[in-house]
Amino acid sequence: MERSGIYKTNLSGEMSYKSFLPSPLPPVPPIDLDGETVNLLIEAHKQLAVLESIASRIPNVALFVSMYIRKEALLSSQIEGTQATLDDILDPLLEENANRDVADVVNYIKATEFALERRKELPLCCRLIREIHAVLMEGVRGQEKSPGEFRISQNWIGGQGSTLKNARYIPPAPEDMVTAMSDLEKYINEDDGLDLLIRAGLIHYQFETIHPFLDGNGRVGRLLITLFLMEKGLLTTPALYISYFLKQNRIEYYDRMTEVRSKGNYEQWVRFFLQAIFESARDAVETIDRLTALHDKNTAVVETLGRSAKTAGRVFTYLESNPIIDIKKTASFLGLSYNAVAGTVDKLVQCGILVQTSNAAKNRTFAYDEYLQILRKDT
Repeated sequence: MERSGIYKTNLSGEMSYKSFLPSPLPPVPPIDLDGETVNLLIEAHKQLAVLESIASRIPNVALFVSMYIRKEALLSSQIEGTQATLDDILDPLLEENANRDVADVVNYIKATEFALERRKELPLCCRLIREIHAVLMEGVRGQEKSPGEFRISQNWIGGQGSTLKNARYIPPAPEDMVTAMSDLEKYINEDDGLDLLIRAGLIHYQFETIHPFLDGNGRVGRLLITLFLMEKGLLTTPALYISYFLKQNRIEYYDRMTEVRSKGNYEQWVRFFLQAIFESARDAVETIDRLTALHDKNTAVVETLGRSAKTAGRVFTYLESNPIIDIKKTASFLGLSYNAVAGTVDKLVQCGILVQTSNAAKNRTFAYDEYLQILRKDT
């Protein structure tokens, strides 16, 4: 067996094709930790520790996490070519306005929230992975591709219209895939003495290489990174959005996984992955710092609003989890009268906290623009 796997011939004659059969993890011979890799590993751990300490300090961490989940869902879906923006995802009239692209992202958010709850009952296993996939694919394009089930047919990766004959990559045949996923499940749940960040990178690579579903592999595979790091206690909240780095370096991301399959060179993939963790954690820390400073600044402004301060405080809190609002929905959610919310919104516009974004007399929408600008970075 080659270090990363072998190409195996399936079928015969005209129909024959070669699929990749990955070697089980961990790699043999073991990962060579040179100086550069060790330095990256130390920096990535340091940055994750900073992120963890900040996430444990901020009072409204649940709110940041809900925004982060939305942002990660958007970026991860954009890697797959989904055309949607952050403003689409935060549209207060999302239910009425959702198109196919937005529906993909909304499902990713649902799949993440489902996974975070379900992992309290199940370890990180094939069953959980299939259940996450079922939520991800429910009612969207790709729903005809067996949601929640591992594939029973051959898939391949290539440009539009590519076939088995000219595919860029052909994952393991179905029966080999079942064995490979079973091996991966064992690897996830046993300890091989390798650093957890390196293991997370190997697990992501292996999952993408096995490609067990007919659609949605990339999104499930990126979610696995967060779930593994939480399972092992390196992250307590999913405040790391690694798709930010992977989207920026999308070609290199795919090329480096190909390099492992073609040359058995896991080391260059591990370095790339550690760089992704380091930069993503650093970016998350900067974002939390900026959002916290903005929160403190505007809380002080709201407190100067005299008699309106109490209602304004409630609307402001709502804004931090719903940065684009319409008055009717906000009033209904907060249990306030339409006029009370409309008056408060006017005051927040005068203070510069809110900006009116649409003029339709009936459905005026308002955005917490400074907040959105921080979140929109890289989307």
